[in-house]
Amino acid sequence: MGAKVAVLPIVGMIMAECAQAGRMIAGKAAMSNGMSSFVFVLYSNTIASIILLPSSLIFHRPQERPPLNLSIVFGFFLLGLFGCLGQSFGYAGINLSSPALGTAMLNTVPGLTFVLAVIFRMEKVDCRSYSTLAKSMGTIISMGGAFVVTYYKGPLLLKALPSASNSSHQVLSQHSNWVLGGSLLAVDCTMASSWLIVQALILKKYPAKLIAVFFYFFFSTVLTSIVCLVMVKDPSAWSLKSNTRLVSVLFSGILGHAFQVGVTTWCLQKTGPVFVSVFAPLGIVITATASVVFFGDALNLGIVIGAVIIASGFYAVIWGKAQEATKKVEDEESFGPASSSQKVPLLQNRSNVDA
Repeated sequence: MGAKVAVLPIVGMIMAECAQAGRMIAGKAAMSNGMSSFVFVLYSNTIASIILLPSSLIFHRPQERPPLNLSIVFGFFLLGLFGCLGQSFGYAGINLSSPALGTAMLNTVPGLTFVLAVIFRMEKVDCRSYSTLAKSMGTIISMGGAFVVTYYKGPLLLKALPSASNSSHQVLSQHSNWVLGGSLLAVDCTMASSWLIVQALILKKYPAKLIAVFFYFFFSTVLTSIVCLVMVKDPSAWSLKSNTRLVSVLFSGILGHAFQVGVTTWCLQKTGPVFVSVFAPLGIVITATASVVFFGDALNLGIVIGAVIIASGFYAVIWGKAQEATKKVEDEESFGPASSSQKVPLLQNRSNVDA
């Protein structure tokens, strides 16, 4: 039974990463069709909110819902703020570069999350420990890889398929700005790491997962609405008459937001923010392939080199977490048999142990 429980978060995160990669591709398709990135975020968040409101009320019965207080509501607002900023910067970065660069940059999230977890004392730091050294070095290596994918594009490795070299590819090429796009994506990754930390802290006090996710999308929708009213002046940017825009928004709202964030939140409560963040590299292959096939985005050497460097740091962080989990089990066994409630899955984050 324990092995089954440990496998479920892994399966969940694989599905969530696939949905997130699809969301990036859908966003690129809508923006290449002339849709504003801010409007795309607004529509997607609105759809997710509409889906999650009845779902959360059905899943969490009234007697099971923890009471709301000002501190919890402010935490939900922070989640919405980080989500609004992250999505706005992220889609703008993807529009200026490519979904492949977007998923490559997401590999910095484990390192950034580890740094924030240390700051908020959710991760134990022992400079004499090999696991701490591995996580620290992995973080530094990941940051270096992020600089490579952002500032070094390199020679072309893989061209688009002939069928993909159409007018949409020409539109995307005209708006390509690699360095600026990478910088905006770096801000998105920082917001994503902050979101994971705040979400983990909130779930310790308010474990009703779907309600927490609903409030996140609700506040994100409100904040994005304000941004849209200020930033988007062209009425045509709001239109959903195009099938490409409509399908992209529906996919993003249903699978890329409601499903992906819901599953991620469940895994976050079960395992902690660092475990969730280490699945970021999974989307690289999916998104890079789709970018070349469907959008005509070229695959450059800089993405490959940077992704390899970031992945090396990513696996260093995983190794460090695995060593900590092994040591914890050994310590528990040395003090006698532990109860089932004390046993945690591999790579369990310390925040859940202290909860």
